[in-house]
Amino acid sequence: MRLMGFDPGLRRTGWGVIESDGWRLSHLGNGVAASEDNDPMEKRLADIYRSLRALIDQWRPEAAAVEETFVNANPASTLKLGQVRGVVLLAPGLAGIPVFEYAPNQIEQAVVGAGHAAKEQIHLMVRHLLPGVTLAGPDAADALAVAICHAHRASVQDRWNKAPVAAGAR
Repeated sequence: MRLMGFDPGLRRTGWGVIESDGWRLSHLGNGVAASEDNDPMEKRLADIYRSLRALIDQWRPEAAAVEETFVNANPASTLKLGQVRGVVLLAPGLAGIPVFEYAPNQIEQAVVGAGHAAKEQIHLMVRHLLPGVTLAGPDAADALAVAICHAHRASVQDRWNKAPVAAGAR
């Protein structure tokens, strides 16, 4: 299954594409969709949307995963991040691709094995789980971690769905 992960950000939205075959993962691509600080908000959001749609058309993922927003100390920053998340959810949604959302702790748990992991630990494990990957930066590494999280959860769900039902169990 081809999966695309996104780490929403107004300056830099990270993206990563992996192929998942059960527990085996392969890196296909990663990068950043950027916007210019001095541009009006509507142009920045449009630029991010166009970049993501082009990437979706290029990579043709079967599913997308997005990191959930955490509440920032700065309400204005939180609102802006929410607007970017809307665009990040919209791009695959309009392409007919199912979107899954994961909290930062879920991503850290899936990639590192423990919640509240440091960014350096996450990036190290992304490199370990995707041997030979060249990361396009921390935002791209975070997006790959989101994709890995979904791959692991989808694999567990698939195994769960295929497990035989015990006699008398519902």
